[in-house]
Amino acid sequence: MNKNSSNIMALAPNTSKKRETVCIFGTGDFGRALGHKMIQSGYPVVFGSRSAQISSLIPKDAEVLSHAEAAQKAAIIIIAIQRQHYNFLTPLAEILHGKVLVDVSNNLKINQYPESNAEYLAQLVPGAKVVKAFNTVSAWALQSGTLDASRQVFVCGDDMEAKQMVMDIVRALGLTPLDQGSLLAAQEIENYPLQLFPMWKFPIFLSLGLTAFFFFYCLIRDIIYSYVYENKDFSFFIAISIPNRICPILALMLLALVYLPGVLAAILQLYRGTKYRRFPDWLDKWMLCRKQLGLVALAFASLHVLYTLVIPIRSYVSWRTSSSILSQAQKNETQPLNTTYAWLSDSYLALGILGFFLFVLLGITSLPSVSNNVNWREFRFVQSKLGYLTLILCTAHTLVYGGNRFLSPSSYRWYLPNAYMLSLIVPCIVLVVKCVLIFPCLDKPLTRIRQGWERNPQSSE
Repeated sequence: MNKNSSNIMALAPNTSKKRETVCIFGTGDFGRALGHKMIQSGYPVVFGSRSAQISSLIPKDAEVLSHAEAAQKAAIIIIAIQRQHYNFLTPLAEILHGKVLVDVSNNLKINQYPESNAEYLAQLVPGAKVVKAFNTVSAWALQSGTLDASRQVFVCGDDMEAKQMVMDIVRALGLTPLDQGSLLAAQEIENYPLQLFPMWKFPIFLSLGLTAFFFFYCLIRDIIYSYVYENKDFSFFIAISIPNRICPILALMLLALVYLPGVLAAILQLYRGTKYRRFPDWLDKWMLCRKQLGLVALAFASLHVLYTLVIPIRSYVSWRTSSSILSQAQKNETQPLNTTYAWLSDSYLALGILGFFLFVLLGITSLPSVSNNVNWREFRFVQSKLGYLTLILCTAHTLVYGGNRFLSPSSYRWYLPNAYMLSLIVPCIVLVVKCVLIFPCLDKPLTRIRQGWERNPQSSE
């Protein structure tokens, strides 16, 4: 009964009572911003500082005292100073005994110290209840009120009551507390703000590597070859033509790479006969960044659409069109409509439009604001079933574009095939293997394995 009551209070703090005084050690940017936000939320705030003189930067409704005097006025003390200045807290150990110390500090690099700043603080003041919080919120966000990008506050601590008090303050400030457990989680929480797009590194480096490869590949095939053997200068292809070849190639390959790890995982589970053994680290990391790979692929597909839209206004296209008209006029003949080519052209465009539409749908449903409003089955249907349909449409779009050129000798310059042919390798492998995996003889045992059945239980790790 008491537990339920405390949960209700945690979800909806009692705002009718006067809020308790909060002490903030440190009058820097973050300390002042946090103090101002707390005053706006109804908390009496007292600053502990080396200098008791009131500065014009300090919120006008706040009181500034010495560290010892300020600590005696509050049960919760926010330590808004850097770790290297924690030593002044040692003489205050008796005053801080039994009080809640909230560590908000961050470091300059990941794992800078053997222990987290919060654990170090707990060692300096062993009688205090140390809680880690607010280190993922910036002073700018607190001052400007634009908290959409940093509304979540990670909280951890060994004392449940102290942690609950801090979480109530977080909610009162309009933020969302996330309980991360004991103080052992402080190291991970402190490393979090220092990570620069951790799940985006592999997709970005992979896309940059593939972009560089296909750029030089197309440069050799389409520009250098023409200059050497045909004495034609097509260097202007670098601006539009080559990017418009690279973008769809990367979009298709990266989309296929989103679904390739799932296919590999299924094969591995069938081989092992169990789902209770860990995947290799490289496969684990690959599967974790599939969302980012898909979004990068969508970005390349969008660029391809934009590049395609400007094709009619290009000088080179206008020149080719006028040259073709003049050539027909001089020969006094009109080329008849090739209905087969017309069908291929319209099919190519229709497949591209449908593929891009589903591509955008996949990107939209991966957004947290959208994915949080659908259940797991709906999300899985869109990302898996419609995802494979998108891959099929985009692959078909590429095949219709140049399927008849595979056997044409002119498509191989210096024995190098057209770049789009290379882009079909990974998608075709994924689709063929997926088609094999849906055969009942493989699908049924795979489903049983994923439901917990094991072929050799003793081999599980």
